[in-house]
Amino acid sequence: MADYLALKNGTDVRGTATAGAGEEVTLTEAAVRDIGKAFCLWLATEKQLPHARIAIGHDSRVSAADIEGWLADAIAGCGSPVILTGLSSTPSMFMLLKDDFGADASIMITASHLPYQKNGLKFFTAEGGLEGDDVAEVLRIAARGGFPEGKGTVSKKSYIEKYAADLVDKVRRATGKQTPLSGKRILVDAGNGAGGFYVDLVLKPLGADTTGSQFLEPDGRFPNHIPNPENEDAMRSVTEAVVRNHADFGIIFDTDVDRAGAVSASGEEINRNRLIALISAILLKEQPGATIVTDSVTSDGLTAFIEAHGGVHRRFKRGYKNVINESKRLCAEGVCSPLAIETSGHAALRENYFLDDGAYLVTRLLIALAQAAEEGKTLESLIASLPEPLEAAEVRPTFVPGCDFKAAGAKLLAELAEYVAKVPYLSPAPENHEGIRINFDRQHGDGWALLRMSLHEPILPINAESNTTGGVKCMLGELYGFLKGYPFLNMAKLEKVLEE
Repeated sequence: MADYLALKNGTDVRGTATAGAGEEVTLTEAAVRDIGKAFCLWLATEKQLPHARIAIGHDSRVSAADIEGWLADAIAGCGSPVILTGLSSTPSMFMLLKDDFGADASIMITASHLPYQKNGLKFFTAEGGLEGDDVAEVLRIAARGGFPEGKGTVSKKSYIEKYAADLVDKVRRATGKQTPLSGKRILVDAGNGAGGFYVDLVLKPLGADTTGSQFLEPDGRFPNHIPNPENEDAMRSVTEAVVRNHADFGIIFDTDVDRAGAVSASGEEINRNRLIALISAILLKEQPGATIVTDSVTSDGLTAFIEAHGGVHRRFKRGYKNVINESKRLCAEGVCSPLAIETSGHAALRENYFLDDGAYLVTRLLIALAQAAEEGKTLESLIASLPEPLEAAEVRPTFVPGCDFKAAGAKLLAELAEYVAKVPYLSPAPENHEGIRINFDRQHGDGWALLRMSLHEPILPINAESNTTGGVKCMLGELYGFLKGYPFLNMAKLEKVLEE
C-alpha cells in the first residue's frame, strides 16, 4: 500500500513534482491519479455526490500541465465530468462553486510560494476547503484503491474573467464610480505566478494607470524572485518598482493569489503587522467593537492599535486554517469577528465566505484608497498611529537530524515555562495559544519573545520585538543561555545573530 499520507501538508497535498534540485519526485503520476480518483470516491461517500462535476485549475508551475492531464484522465475514468479552468487563482477555484459555473467541487494545482520543483493539490467543495482530517481520508482512500469506473467528459471553461469582473463590480458599487482609480498609478508584481490577471481585468477597468507592473507573464521557474510577500527579495523588488515609477500603490501576490502584500507611495512595505492594522482599521470603522483574529506572532503595538480603534485583538495559533476556524467559532457564538488574518498575508473576511483571498483583500484596500483620496487623505494615513517596535527579528533554530523533534520541542517549551516562572524580570504573556510568549522588563530587553514549534518542520522559530536599541539581542542572549543546554538544537543561526 502506497504511503500517500506522507504527501499531506496541513490541509493540502504537497510534494516534489519536478526532477532536479537533488530531490526525488514524490508527487508522481501514479500518486496524482490515485488521489484524483480518491477525491471522487470521497465526494460520493461523504458529500453524497456520485459522479460529481469537478473543476481543475492550476498556477504557473512547470509541472502543472502534466498534473492537470493526469487528474483529468483519472477523474473522467471514474465517471465524473471534468472542467479545466486553465491558469487560475486558488480563491477563484472556490468562488466558482458559489457561482453558476456548473461544478460541484474543485481542485487547485499549486504549492503556493514553494520552489518551482514543488507542486500540490488543494480541494474545495461548496462548503469551503477540505480540513486536514478530510485530506488525510482522501489519501487513505487513494492508498486503498477500489475506485469506481466510468466515462466522464473533459471540457474547458475559464472562470478568472468572471471572478475579476465581480471584484470590479464591488469597487464600483462601494465608490459609486465607474473608474474610481483614475489618476492613480497602481502597479502589480505577480512574480510570474497566477496574479497577472489583476492588471488587465481589475485595475485597468477601474481607471488605474498600471505603468511599472512587473513579472506578469506566467513562468513556473520564477526567474525574477519567489512570488511571496514574506520574501525579502520579493518585497525589495516591488518596493523599488513603486519608488522608480512614482506609483501611488504597489501590490504583490504569492503564486496562487491567496496571499498579498502592498507598498505605499513612499515605498514603505505594508505587510505583516502593518497590513493587519490597515484592513482592521477599515473593518472596525464599519463594524465597531469587532474581534480581529490573528496568528500568534503579531506585535503588542498591533493590539494597542486595534483596541484604540474600538476592537478586540485575539491572538491564536499560526496556520491560516487555525485562525479562520477560530474566527468562525467566535461568530458561531455570537461574537462579531469579521477578519481572520496571519502575518504571512493570508487574510479571510467573513463577508467573503472566510476565504483566504489576496485579490479580495487588495480590492478592499483599493476601495479604501479611493475613498481616502476623495477626502484628501492617503491610505497609509489610516495606520499612522500604529505603534511599531524599534527592533524586530525572527530566528529559526533547527532540531538535529534523527531526533523526535515534536517530543523534544514539547519538553523544551514546558521546561522553559518553568524557568520563566522563576525569573523575576520575565513573565509569560496571558492568553497565549501557541508555544510560550515571554515579556521582558525594560532593563532586560524591553519587549517580548515567542518560541513555538513550526507547524510541519523540525524548527523552533523565535520571534522577538523590542522598544529599545539592542533590546532584541539582549532577549535573544537570555534565551540562548537557556537553549544551549539542549543538545538536540542546532544553535548556529542564533549564535550568528548574537555575534553580529
